[in-house]
Amino acid sequence: MDFSELYLTYYSKLVRFAKEFVILEEDAENITQDVFTDLWAKRDSMDRIENMNAYLFRLIKNRCLDHLKHKMFEQKYIESVQTSFEIEMSLKLQSLNRFDVSDISERNETEMLVRNAINSLPRKCRDIFLLSRVEGLKYREISERLGISVNTVECQMGIALKKLRVKLNICLAA
Repeated sequence: MDFSELYLTYYSKLVRFAKEFVILEEDAENITQDVFTDLWAKRDSMDRIENMNAYLFRLIKNRCLDHLKHKMFEQKYIESVQTSFEIEMSLKLQSLNRFDVSDISERNETEMLVRNAINSLPRKCRDIFLLSRVEGLKYREISERLGISVNTVECQMGIALKKLRVKLNICLAA
């Protein structure tokens, strides 16, 4: 039996058989097409197959098994993603329920007080403080960048910290 005759004889039977297991007709057709594609690739050795009917149905059965295993894996993955999503949403919901809007206004007020206190420092003192505390530079790096001695940086930082402490204590006490 040549390949085209084999295809015409078995295609619809194999699709019906596959559909019993994979449910969707499209999947059954794809599986059957894959089996015939593999068979075409091995067409030179087709004459060695003793029982073509049993051989084709066994190939379809194996492909259906592979397909179902893959679908089960996909489903488990989808379920794990769904579970992760549900956990994340639950945590966000709990976080929102515990969230107190007054925390934001208090934090904003505190940030504004600190920002105003820093801005009230003399320019040189403020620049040195920002380079140290905001940019994270070491005193030596600040002295090199500004062309001043490390001792000057230390003195200016001392002045900045003292003024900020006094200003913030006054603001927070009020």
